[in-house]
Amino acid sequence: MKKIFSFFIAALSLFSVSRVLAQTPQTDSFKVAGNCNMCKKRIEKAATAIPGVKQAVWDVNTKMMTVTYDAAKTAPAAVQKQVAAAGHDTEKAKAADAVYSQLPGCCRYDRNGGDTPAAHPHH
Repeated sequence: MKKIFSFFIAALSLFSVSRVLAQTPQTDSFKVAGNCNMCKKRIEKAATAIPGVKQAVWDVNTKMMTVTYDAAKTAPAAVQKQVAAAGHDTEKAKAADAVYSQLPGCCRYDRNGGDTPAAHPHH
C-alpha cells in the first residue's frame, strides 16, 4: 500500500510540474520575408491576432520573427500560417500569390529564393 501511495504522489507531482511547464511561455524564431516598416506592422499584427501569442517582433534588417506564445494554445506552425495568410512567406508557409500581389509595392519582396524568404535590401 505504501508503494502505491508513493507512486501516486510521484505521478501527481510529475503532472503538476508538466502543467507548470506548459503554462510557461515558449519562444521561437523563424525567417519571414518582408522589406519595410509597413511589412513589420502587418506581420506582427497577423501573429498577435492568434490566441496564445503573447508577443511577436519582426526585425526588418535580419528578417527574423521572434514569437512568445502559450504552447497550450498555439504553435509556431500556426503563427507561420497566419503570417503567410497576411502575404508574407515564412520558412514553413508560403503566402498565396493572390494575397502577395495585393501587398503595396514597397512590401513585395523577392520570392525567387525558394522555400526560405530571400534577403531583400531595405528601401
